[in-house]
Amino acid sequence: MNEIFNHILTGKDNQTHDIARWAWFGGFIVIAAAAFYLIFVGKEISLTELAASLGIVSGSGAASVAAKQMSGAEPQ
Repeated sequence: MNEIFNHILTGKDNQTHDIARWAWFGGFIVIAAAAFYLIFVGKEISLTELAASLGIVSGSGAASVAAKQMSGAEPQ
């Protein structure tokens, strides 16, 4: 399990932690936790707002991965 998180949150060398990937992961966890909390307490969830927030977090994660694909952006 630790290897999965290490692969998701680090760069090409699997040792250097990446702030953009941590921000994506944290944002995803916060949005998911808020949705589960609202379901648990019986509140109404706006699926449009949930989808938009997940899209924004996923888009920022994709942009950070695309930026890291440039040569020289990460240590070898």
